[in-house]
Amino acid sequence: MSTSGELIRMMNYVDDISATLRRIVAGSASISAEERKKLAEYMRNSNPNFTKIAESMDK
Repeated sequence: MSTSGELIRMMNYVDDISATLRRIVAGSASISAEERKKLAEYMRNSNPNFTKIAESMDK
């Protein structure tokens, strides 16, 4: 089965998200533990968030 252009485009979006997450990981080394905790909570509460979208795709 061949891959559609739409799937390739969406996979590129995931690559963009991964690059952003790598930047967040690298940048988080320069902030305090309290700020990292706030950032983690902010990420968990974002809507939509990566985990929720991935879970909905599996259904």
